[in-house]
Amino acid sequence: MKQFKYELQEVLEFRQFEQEQAEAELGKALAVETEINNNLELLAQQFIASKESVKNSKNFEDVVSLNRYKELLDYQKEELLNQLAQAKLVTEEKRKILTECMKKTSALDKLKEQQFEEYKKDVAKKEKSFIDELGSQGYFKQNFKD
Repeated sequence: MKQFKYELQEVLEFRQFEQEQAEAELGKALAVETEINNNLELLAQQFIASKESVKNSKNFEDVVSLNRYKELLDYQKEELLNQLAQAKLVTEEKRKILTECMKKTSALDKLKEQQFEEYKKDVAKKEKSFIDELGSQGYFKQNFKD
């Protein structure tokens, strides 16, 4: 009996490769988002720490310095928020690409499963036909006598 061969196996393997690449790209985009969020958290902690350091100071220069530092942190925060917005757009695009790749791969997997089920049915039918033919020719009666 000939073995099962899926005609679109190379296409399926290519789609699986594309899906793996899309997963890697999405992972990179999510890593960028995470890094930006971590930087935002760090800025918040730096602001709190600087505020605490000047909290009981009566020196005017410390207050002015804190105000300038706060302006710098606000500017950096705005830049990070802009970067985060861009990163979220990239992530969403990568997610859409991955979804499309998964759909294509899934469709080919289902087709392969259907063809394999048809193959198994065909093999079972041929085996039954072969056994019936042997039985009709008296093979079992001649070779397996009690």
